Amino acid sequence: MFKSRRRRTYRKRRSPLPLLAIVLAIPIAFILLELSTRLLVGVMGKSAELAAYEGEPAIVNVYRLKFLNDTNKPYDGLSEQGRLAAQRSLAVGYQLVGDQTSNFWQINPQGFRDTEPVPLAKPNTEFRIFLLGGSTAFGQWNPSNQATIAAQLEARLNERVAQQQRSPEKYRPTDLPFYKPDLEKALALPPKIKGGQYRVINAAVPGYASGNELAQLALQILPYQPDAIIVLDGYMDLLLPSDRMATDIPHIETFLSNASGHFWTHLSQELTSVVTNTYLVRAIQYWILNPQPSVSRLSLAALNGTAHLVNYLPADSEELQERAIRYRDRHKQMIRLATGASIPLIIAIQPEITGRGNQKISLREKEILIELGAVYQQRIQDGYVALAQSLQQLQNWYPQNVKTLNFYNVYRNFSDRAFWDAIHLTEEANRVISESLYQTLSASPKLQVPPSRPIP
Repeated sequence: MFKSRRRRTYRKRRSPLPLLAIVLAIPIAFILLELSTRLLVGVMGKSAELAAYEGEPAIVNVYRLKFLNDTNKPYDGLSEQGRLAAQRSLAVGYQLVGDQTSNFWQINPQGFRDTEPVPLAKPNTEFRIFLLGGSTAFGQWNPSNQATIAAQLEARLNERVAQQQRSPEKYRPTDLPFYKPDLEKALALPPKIKGGQYRVINAAVPGYASGNELAQLALQILPYQPDAIIVLDGYMDLLLPSDRMATDIPHIETFLSNASGHFWTHLSQELTSVVTNTYLVRAIQYWILNPQPSVSRLSLAALNGTAHLVNYLPADSEELQERAIRYRDRHKQMIRLATGASIPLIIAIQPEITGRGNQKISLREKEILIELGAVYQQRIQDGYVALAQSLQQLQNWYPQNVKTLNFYNVYRNFSDRAFWDAIHLTEEANRVISESLYQTLSASPKLQVPPSRPIP
């Protein structure tokens, strides 16, 4: 008997890669990919373009508030994105840093959106009109200072002065005729406004609610001797909980009371910043993912949150009423301040996209409404009803001291796109608001040339 021979083959087992090698391979691979990406971006000539990219469209980032502490550094836990610098103020919560500029806006030394400083001493021939409010009044997403409501209103008023000089016969004469037919003809003409240089100063600050504006008016605006004041707001008062009197830097009390507890937050933020600022991550975001902020994120100027807007609106009628009362009372105090200084005051409820209507709304605006959802739309409509009731109360209480306007439905028949998001307006939409404010101001007796004798 012969024993069969079986050929046995032996394979040498591969030893597993050491864990250390795997751990080291990950950062090495990342570094190689980063170097390759930098080389490719450089060859394409896109280095500067990619270096400026911060994870969102340029115009969004340039308008994003960046809250800075006393050392001009962002607070730990808050995003380091954003170009519109603001710092804490004990008087008004926070205020814009003076003397900053971008391709979209210029902030003057006083922290106003203006290209020129505003000295406390007012020239004799200058008429100053201050616009207060939040991001809508500020001109969020507008391409330049000149596109804002304030700038367009200023141009319209100075154009009126020039028209009066060119064609005085088209306006009511200063010396009124005595004969009744001639008097009736003269009174049918529009009155002249006072001659001089009109300056509309954009003192609005993104995120401000009526509490911020009241403090700003009392402590910062009145010393500049305004000839008229316009307040355009309302939306932020609906979003701000009733137990808060004004908008402040997000989580500021936590930062101040527990600074040592933010070490790990600071460390993780630094590590995240290192990764997100690499060319590899930026290139993936910029050319592949191309993330776009949500409508809620675009509409929130200072809450530093990513939650849907509906989460900031009151869910019950009692809370809504508390917020509306706060809105009314803060504006009542503004009326008293303006009346005491003999300054004409206009209070206007800002527009919001649910007041747009469905007849001439653009496709993009329809998409915005769909993204906002039915619950948001119902709550915001209830909120604007409450604001309108509060504003009507003020007009009834102070008929000679304030002029009130409600812009909620102002774009119902507007044929162009009016809204970029829930509340921010296009340049063309700003023109509608500025024209309405111009008509209201020009009808104010304080800005009109007084007649030579009382009108019978």
